[in-house]
Amino acid sequence: MLGSLILFPVTTNAVIKNTHHDFSKAAWGKDELCVACHTPHRANTTVSQSPLWNHQVTVNSYTLYSSPTLDATPAQPTSISRLCLSCHDGTIALDSFGGNTGTTNIRVQTSRAVPIAIGTKLNSHHPVAIRYDSALATKDPKLYNPDTHPSGLGGTISYDMLNGGVLECSSCHDVHVARGTGNCTDCHDDFSYPNYYLNTKSLVKSNEGSALCFTCHRK
Repeated sequence: MLGSLILFPVTTNAVIKNTHHDFSKAAWGKDELCVACHTPHRANTTVSQSPLWNHQVTVNSYTLYSSPTLDATPAQPTSISRLCLSCHDGTIALDSFGGNTGTTNIRVQTSRAVPIAIGTKLNSHHPVAIRYDSALATKDPKLYNPDTHPSGLGGTISYDMLNGGVLECSSCHDVHVARGTGNCTDCHDDFSYPNYYLNTKSLVKSNEGSALCFTCHRK
């Protein structure tokens, strides 16, 4: 799975077991950790940066983020973010993999948290599929230069959080992250509202005090 090191930020003891993406115990999970997303044979190669991809890929067109203060130009997700949206837009079942059409769609959660199924309207979410480089930082002085500014993860923003200079879902979220035994407190450092989703280990770093936001944004 060398390609997965390119697809998502690398974390110490990065694993799938007992994470939100561990479907091995689901009735359709086949008691396997990786099969819902990856396969060693006959992989889907239609999406760039999709290592040995096994899940059905969405063909939806998305409503993109727009703002008069946005200096970047969001594009239709074509890489990592499209892979994430292939479950998280809610239109393709979680168990639609290996050439099979599934029936278990991701749920919609709207109380006291961001929705898990976000739909096809991305205009109310942080923009993804945008090029974030030194030219954008020069154009928008409220952004740090990603090529030189530290990410807090060991390298620069470009090295640790971007995919070929493009900001993707994986810039902030880490699929392959250790969560312990699978209990609620393994995923969330602090289960009190709103900290239970601010400090979730699915983030590449804690957002307490907006620390993740301030990695890129000067405020």
